[in-house]
Amino acid sequence: MDIFAKFENRLGPIGDYAEKSPGYFAFPKLEGEIGNRMKFMGKEKIIWSLNNYLGLANHPEVRKADAEAAAQYGLASPMGARMMSGNSDIHQKLEKELAAFIGKEDAMLFNYGYQGMVSAIDALCGRHDVVVYDAESHACIIDGLRLIPSHRYVYKHNDIADCDKQLARATEMVKKTGGGILVITEGVFGMSGNQGKIREIAVLREKYEFRLFVDDAHGFGTMGKTGAGIGDEQDCIDDIDIYFSTFAKSMASIGGFLAADKKILTYLRYNMRSQIYAKSLPMAFVAGNLKRLELLKSKPELREKLWHNVRRLQAGFRERGFDLGTTNTPVTPVFMKGGLYDAVQLTFDMRENYNIFCSVIVYPVIPKGQIELRIIPTAAHTDQDIDETLAAFDAVREKLDKKLYPQEMPNVMA
Repeated sequence: MDIFAKFENRLGPIGDYAEKSPGYFAFPKLEGEIGNRMKFMGKEKIIWSLNNYLGLANHPEVRKADAEAAAQYGLASPMGARMMSGNSDIHQKLEKELAAFIGKEDAMLFNYGYQGMVSAIDALCGRHDVVVYDAESHACIIDGLRLIPSHRYVYKHNDIADCDKQLARATEMVKKTGGGILVITEGVFGMSGNQGKIREIAVLREKYEFRLFVDDAHGFGTMGKTGAGIGDEQDCIDDIDIYFSTFAKSMASIGGFLAADKKILTYLRYNMRSQIYAKSLPMAFVAGNLKRLELLKSKPELREKLWHNVRRLQAGFRERGFDLGTTNTPVTPVFMKGGLYDAVQLTFDMRENYNIFCSVIVYPVIPKGQIELRIIPTAAHTDQDIDETLAAFDAVREKLDKKLYPQEMPNVMA
């Protein structure tokens, strides 16, 4: 059989939607300057689907730093992987500043957050080891686990009793294998908006021996008194053995990093295949990320504006009776009941008639019969954006409740 033959009839659980209005619900094109309002298919929309939490994407100091760095270094420098010929003083400066900000001995840059997480798990875990991880872990964690030969036990989302149970199983396993245990969770879960229960997990060290690896992609820059993430928010940075985040969200850039003890990162620098065999993060991005980190630390008003918008938006939804789950972070999921056609018709109505652009999530990502509209507030949004959005949600919910949406795909090209 031709290995490509299977593509003719099935594209996978998400790809099966590929022919249902491509370019509209999947792979849409947002145009214009990144911000609270952009153009979609030629019309201005209020945009709630970008992780530009602090509004840094078009901050004038960031744009200036990016332009100057690109002019000075270009995008080619440095050539080669960090280990061979791609190291520089500014790479090391950014690592030093990140480590100090997070509260760890050392930090290590990655070209991409996703790639970094996958490769770190691969380097840390061998066939004798056991990984215990949260059921709602991000795809980069799941993909990292798929690469390794380690035993794996999953615990119910944020369920400490079940985490305890899986750690007991893991402890029995490593007695046989002679390996160690790594617990992986998130600081802020990007779909639900829940904080990971880092401190509660750490208490389980009184019963079990393990190391704790936290993916804080949505927490870095948004959580804590200083914006240093979930360790700052929960006062638990010493409980986190390896802290991970990406620059793709609060920093509105590209790349990622780990922060940990020097001995851990020395090992990873010499054993992470994605860093040994991949070109170094270009100097222009590193210099730009230094400026972003400076603003993140020196302009608390950006985080204060973000949280003003978060509180106003979430309070408005809850006052109107919308289900936001148990979010306690900027991530704002709005749950409704309905099928696929309800979801696409509702989203189409929101975009075309109310000029609200947000991401819609349906089965298989969430259970059948449920619709999630995920809202990402940023420091760039205004009170007017929030008021218009709340009014739009009121209107589309009424239509959904009255079953006014046709049970067919909308004509997005009309």
